[in-house]
Amino acid sequence: MSGGNRAIKLSPGAPRRSRSGFKRPWRRSSDSAFTLMEVMIAAGIFFMAIFAILALVSTTLRNARGLRQIDVDAGMVAAQLYKTNRLTYGLDSGNFGDLYPEFQWETYSQQIESNGLWEVDITVRRRGLTKPFDSMAIWMYSPDSKDPSFSGGMLRQ
Repeated sequence: MSGGNRAIKLSPGAPRRSRSGFKRPWRRSSDSAFTLMEVMIAAGIFFMAIFAILALVSTTLRNARGLRQIDVDAGMVAAQLYKTNRLTYGLDSGNFGDLYPEFQWETYSQQIESNGLWEVDITVRRRGLTKPFDSMAIWMYSPDSKDPSFSGGMLRQ
């Protein structure tokens, strides 16, 4: 054997070396590219994950909106009346304290039946405005409350 160029035989699976002797990190064959089917499957998985995340964010935002401070309504006054179950004939008024300092409420109560059935008109107003913010009329059963203008089954005029 003389000292000339020696041919090195490589097995078919062995990595090829460049002229400088370093291994090439890539191969230039059709085996290293993605097929269209692989790209489509990856895109489908990606979009399913994105839409699932967007649905989760949307649901979270909807739930957060539900936790916001509620607006004032006449039902808050009605709930307090039902809780105490004591009514007085005529006009009554009040406010919502520090929770809603810019709102005030008024009620007008009158007995409509001798068995203790009352009609209560509730109006909620924002201070400084004459137009009602919210209003409702309710009937309540309060046998312990007395209406001095009520006699028998008819209201005195």
